[in-house]
Amino acid sequence: MNCGSTNGYSNLEIDYIKKHHRHDIADNQCTSVLIKHIKAPVHLVWSLVRRFDQPQKYKPFVSRCVAQGNLEIGSLREVDVKSGLPATTSTERLELLDDDQHIFSIRIVGGDHRLRNYSSTISVHPEITEGRPGTLVVESFVVDVPEGNTKDETCYFVQALIKCNLKSLADVSERLAVQDRTEPIDRM
Repeated sequence: MNCGSTNGYSNLEIDYIKKHHRHDIADNQCTSVLIKHIKAPVHLVWSLVRRFDQPQKYKPFVSRCVAQGNLEIGSLREVDVKSGLPATTSTERLELLDDDQHIFSIRIVGGDHRLRNYSSTISVHPEITEGRPGTLVVESFVVDVPEGNTKDETCYFVQALIKCNLKSLADVSERLAVQDRTEPIDRM
């Protein structure tokens, strides 16, 4: 089931979704795509998104992250989740990190939570927003529906988390852009 159809998306957004956000969906899974327009240059937004080792730079529900390995495909990170969510830890594997195309993908491989077989892809694209360099962020996911939940319930829960993350990404990126911090912040 796809909780978010492509109705209401622009042709360009639909092209990005078709190109970068294809997931194989099993019967017991749900999927969706979310879009966020950010008033900050793409290189600045990407410098936050690509940090597999520091998701807490913009993800408000992450309290701590310990990455293992050389931050390459297959690397793992242990994420501690802030209280208030039905989770405490998450073990995640880096599936894709493409600095040229600005595509980032992870898969959850363990942890104390209900998101089984979860994977997500984020793609970051330049656009002009109000005459200035801006960024279009597209995030998609697929996840198993836990026993006792419906596809809609599961989809809406995950969408709510991603919407919070995307809003925070926008807030952090736009604040840095206003401060003239337009160089990549890889070393923060």
